[in-house]
Amino acid sequence: MLELSYIRENTAEVAERLAIKNIDATASLQQIIDLDAKRREAQKLLDDNLAESNNIAREVGNLMKAGKASDASELKLRVADLKAQAKELAENLDNITSEQTGLLVLLPNVPHASVPRGKTPEDNLIVNSEGVIPALPANAVPHWDLASKYDIIDFELGNKVTGAGFPFYKGKGARLQRALINFFLDNAIEAGYREIQPPLVVNEASGYGTGQLPDKDGQMYFCQIDKLYLIPTAEVPVTNIYRDEIVKASAFPIRNVAYSNCFRREAGSYGKDVRGLNRLHQFDKVEIVNIQHPDHSYETLDEMVAYVSTLLRKLELPFRVLKLCGGDMSFTSALTYDFEVYSAAQQKWLEVSSVSNFESFQANRMKLRFKDENGKTRLCHTLNGSALALPRIVAALLENNQTDEGISIPAALAKYTGFDLIN
Repeated sequence: MLELSYIRENTAEVAERLAIKNIDATASLQQIIDLDAKRREAQKLLDDNLAESNNIAREVGNLMKAGKASDASELKLRVADLKAQAKELAENLDNITSEQTGLLVLLPNVPHASVPRGKTPEDNLIVNSEGVIPALPANAVPHWDLASKYDIIDFELGNKVTGAGFPFYKGKGARLQRALINFFLDNAIEAGYREIQPPLVVNEASGYGTGQLPDKDGQMYFCQIDKLYLIPTAEVPVTNIYRDEIVKASAFPIRNVAYSNCFRREAGSYGKDVRGLNRLHQFDKVEIVNIQHPDHSYETLDEMVAYVSTLLRKLELPFRVLKLCGGDMSFTSALTYDFEVYSAAQQKWLEVSSVSNFESFQANRMKLRFKDENGKTRLCHTLNGSALALPRIVAALLENNQTDEGISIPAALAKYTGFDLIN
């Protein structure tokens, strides 16, 4: 959530920057400013009321001590009247604040000044490209056919037991999943991240804290009886560890890594782009989360981008890094880099990671703060990234490494699988 003081002091700038996300926020911003004026006036009336009430109460106390009970009676009536007014004033303040907050939570984060303009993924800026796209044999097939051929992923069984988007991994397919999870976790731990094993469900406050609610309410699985949400990513529970906390500045950067199942309804998804592992409702992912000082968060973002790049190099996958344009950015992000790997049999690029800086947007929602060197309480910056999401990594590994003998496993990963060939 954007800071109210920032909106108040930079209204025109906020409108201009949100326009890069193709959002016309002029009317909403004016409503927020107008409500802010009403809120501050309502707060002043309430404060004045309470101050007068306290002053009279002290005067009543002094009169009672002096034995002037009769003189105090009229003042007691005034105190009672002020208390009744205070209740009405407090209710009015709460209503104004609630209305203002309702508008604030619907306002996206403003993009960083470097974010390119654009409306679709085609407008994203390629900032780096590495690796060699493999030349596959003439009989090469996409990963869903390979999965069936070698009996390692069963999409039909998943559809029978649960529904589309919930595959079964079998035999070497299951071992490949486990190997990738451990590979990603071990690399993150070696890079200085602390491993967390989070819950797979969160409460509403947690979903609100990281910005999934109310923006992505319909995209999350909801447990109605317990009022809990299945997590779309480990970002949600891990970042919320620090909700309502004042962390020590000396602890920056606070770095955590977590493996989790992820659940996304992906309502409206259909067609060839969701076939096989391209888009699932349940998938595995290793997530890295950073809590950082505002002055150093963009240095940390660059470090995270460099780190994810090392993982893809070790897996010997051709990849590219894109800076997302305004129209392709998430609700919460200030700057996002997407990683895509090339899927040779499908002859297309597949997104496997998003690495983002949210600046103070999530921290403001969560009240995640620190005290600076002057003792002033300030909001932290939060960042996270997939390192990495498994489904499309698996798709690319299967497709790019298919041979007449079987599917070869990259050397760095074979240490974890215990085999170097799926046949």
